[in-house]
Amino acid sequence: MAAAAAAVAGGVPLMSVATAGTANASAGPSGRYAWRNAEVVGGGFVSGIVFSQSERGLVYARTDIGGVYRLDKRTKRWIPLLDWVDWDHYGHTGVISVATDEVDPDRVYAAVGTYTIPEWDPTMGAILRSADRGRTWQTTMLPFRLGGNMPGRGIGERLAVDPHRNSVLYLGVRGGNGLWRSVDHGKTWAKVESFPNVGNFVPDPNDTGGYNSDNLGVLQVVFDKRTGRRGRQTRTLYVTVADKENILYRSTDAGRTWQRVPGQPTGFIPHKAVFDHEDGYLYLATSDTAGPYDGAKGDVWKLDTATDTWTRISPVPSTSPDGQWGYSGLSIDRQNPGTLMVATQIHWHPDIILFRSTDGGASWTRAWDWASDTERTFRYTMDISAAPWLTWNATPAPPVVAPKLGWMTEALEIDPFASNRFLYGTGATIFGSDNLTDWDTGGTVRIDVRAEGLEETAVLSLISPPVGAHLFSGVGDVGGFRHTDFTRATTMYDNPSFGMTATLDYAEKAPRTIVRVGNPTGNWTQHFAISTDSGDTWTPSGSEPAGLTGPGVEDSAVAIAADGGRVVWAPAGAPVSWSADAGATWTACEGAPSGALVRADRVNPAVFYACHAGTFYRSTDGGKRFAPTGATGLPAEGNVRFKPVPGHEGDIWLGGGKTGKVYGLWRSTDGGTSFTRLPGVVEGDNVGFGKAAPGSTYPAVYTSSRIGDVRGIFRSDNAGRTWIRINDDQHQYAWTGNTITGDPRIHGRVYVGTNGRGVICGEPTRPVNANG
Repeated sequence: MAAAAAAVAGGVPLMSVATAGTANASAGPSGRYAWRNAEVVGGGFVSGIVFSQSERGLVYARTDIGGVYRLDKRTKRWIPLLDWVDWDHYGHTGVISVATDEVDPDRVYAAVGTYTIPEWDPTMGAILRSADRGRTWQTTMLPFRLGGNMPGRGIGERLAVDPHRNSVLYLGVRGGNGLWRSVDHGKTWAKVESFPNVGNFVPDPNDTGGYNSDNLGVLQVVFDKRTGRRGRQTRTLYVTVADKENILYRSTDAGRTWQRVPGQPTGFIPHKAVFDHEDGYLYLATSDTAGPYDGAKGDVWKLDTATDTWTRISPVPSTSPDGQWGYSGLSIDRQNPGTLMVATQIHWHPDIILFRSTDGGASWTRAWDWASDTERTFRYTMDISAAPWLTWNATPAPPVVAPKLGWMTEALEIDPFASNRFLYGTGATIFGSDNLTDWDTGGTVRIDVRAEGLEETAVLSLISPPVGAHLFSGVGDVGGFRHTDFTRATTMYDNPSFGMTATLDYAEKAPRTIVRVGNPTGNWTQHFAISTDSGDTWTPSGSEPAGLTGPGVEDSAVAIAADGGRVVWAPAGAPVSWSADAGATWTACEGAPSGALVRADRVNPAVFYACHAGTFYRSTDGGKRFAPTGATGLPAEGNVRFKPVPGHEGDIWLGGGKTGKVYGLWRSTDGGTSFTRLPGVVEGDNVGFGKAAPGSTYPAVYTSSRIGDVRGIFRSDNAGRTWIRINDDQHQYAWTGNTITGDPRIHGRVYVGTNGRGVICGEPTRPVNANG
């Protein structure tokens, strides 16, 4: 497969689709759309950072669910390179490794595939290869899965290009699949049958078939560049393996035969291997677990490859009672190879530690030191003005500070062309500095956010009220945001702060009143909050439904009446409940099954709706009692979403289902008593509404769906009689089935929630007539 990648701001042509018959799509000259992010700046785990070794300033970053990025040398912003990945291959946005080509810097490769569990990711892994720095790609499918969002995803890089003969690539594979090699620039691959060890480390052997059940396998390939010349394969290479008793192998005949490196350390998993091509040292950083969330012991080792002499150079050795972490984030200064850095891969309290040595690991200094039992001294300052939410609204007591220096720090790289510059990834962003060497002379290293352009949130809920901020988002891991300026990040919701916001809703006739539900973080315990001033301030719930274990279903767990007077909440582990006092007290609803999706009619404040397992319910008394409407033919399985229409009482759209089962898009105009399936919508996954087109009184309808034989983001300006596809193959964003909404103040503007590429905003670049 070949597809083009482009910056999100590019305009794209629309495609007109009629819903009669098979609803085939055809290109039409009706307008163009421009796409961009409503910026959060970061928001997810940056699992790898890869500098080109032959071109200054060429850098790539990989993420576990949000694709791969290239740093723009001029703007210093990250450019997303995998926005073309389509719905059917959504797992290909989970990137387990990236490799640059030292011979031809235009070439770049990505090993992709999010999960090794077929039920979570039915698509096999793949190698994506580009000859133009990620602007366009070709795909080679692989006969196994790769696990870009599985345990151990920060290890490596697993993918490597021979620095002398760049047609040769190696890939270390998990799941017992061994070591693989390509000799044609990644077009085809074959297993290296002579490699003797497929690994045996499983994070949790008791988790049969689960997330922690997969053998981490072959981890990293490192070349000794001194043993090759241009056009000839590098003769000596090293491979690390997830086998605590046999972690390192070497070939001295270009991968034909392999030997276990003698005298090697045992007992830990190698997370990072780095070769010093000037002095012939191989460095290893090890940990006792797969990471990235855990790791309590580990060491750093130095191998003199001329004598096979091993030296433990751990800043704090695993044998010390103070050694309470594993190591990762290993990097050397290519301008001064005796200078190296390493990170505690995880160390929650009070923070990770970055270590630096200028004498090949003989001695180390720390980014921070203890001044007393509760006070620390710092060699750095941190500027998070580009992403002020990184404090999580916390003001912790010493020795903890906000923001943290990092966590899940697998990726740390010193610029091979500039000793002063380094970048490192965390579970939420990229940090970096341009005065790193001041560390060595007693100065202060200025660390700041370097994630502009990289957007990696999983978006769970979106609303666009007709007053106040145009957009509110609920996202995983980092709570959610009121977006007053799409070009700048802001702080996350507070009072209470959520680690994730599952659902937002606003009162249609009192739109400054907004509710949200989510998982509390920090010292907060409340899962519900309400605002009556467009999100300027929030009030947490005074109580919660008994038995609650979580906020409820994403994008459909809470609903507020059209006049703001009542709220219905369907939390996990508790009955669907209603409140008439802004969450101070809750009463179980009669007739609504636990786990139902809930929504409020956008006109009648007494009417609420619920849907569960193919049955549709309605309440006409403010949520006290629900009863089935008798509607038939609705999907009972899969991802189901429904929304009532603003300004139209009893008008409801419902999308969802499951491949091979009932799947489509339906509409009711009688309050859910009956639904009619829209013809031509083969797979309907969500629905949202925005400002009506000029001359129309019915809102614009938006959906992420398959209409006819075309999968995309669609808009209809005539209540679904005809549709236009408003995205194109360059802007597909993989899976977009969770949440979508139009803007009630701007016709044509749409907000799309992605699963790892953040909040996407699209709008026409010139007026569009979509009435057929």
